[in-house]
Amino acid sequence: MRLVIEELIRKKGYQKRYIAEQMGITNNTLTHWMKNRSMIKLDQAVKLAEVLNCELEDLFIIENDDGK
Repeated sequence: MRLVIEELIRKKGYQKRYIAEQMGITNNTLTHWMKNRSMIKLDQAVKLAEVLNCELEDLFIIENDDGK
């Protein structure tokens, strides 16, 4: 499973800085989530979905073991 935050932010027309401010996190934290360097906590994912005006499940893609 991986996050697709970067695609959603781009699609919605937001700036990373705005999302980070709305979430109360640093740009670094957001970048780590976007690059899948760290996993977002459930409560943070719920808040992010609210900020992006999307469903929680829209934040994630489930991939097979081969990355597809």
